[in-house]
Amino acid sequence: MNNSMMLLQASWQDQQTFRMIPVTENCPYVECIFDPSTKVFVVISKIKKTTLHMLPKLDEYGQAVTGVKGMKQERHKLDVFQEFYIEDMLAVKDIIHLFAVNAKTFDFEAFMLKEV
Repeated sequence: MNNSMMLLQASWQDQQTFRMIPVTENCPYVECIFDPSTKVFVVISKIKKTTLHMLPKLDEYGQAVTGVKGMKQERHKLDVFQEFYIEDMLAVKDIIHLFAVNAKTFDFEAFMLKEV
């Protein structure tokens, strides 16, 4: 589990940031990304949960069905990955040092300190 992710520079909503991606099969996370505008670290785990979502209703040809008030929708059950939102910067650093193989060489703190 330890050292199962790699830090990379990335873009998020037209801003530069960093993310972590898995580098081993046993990594418990799909992806992690730091949102520089809110200073929140989002961790997307491999744990799946079922949620209800409203989606456009489709006809037999896959086209959205419209009605008097616009596009018709229907409720569907979808399996999604559980997400965790971490705001405590000390906890973010601990997670990075626990999982990132390049935590000592990648300057992730520069993105955390940058003002947006």
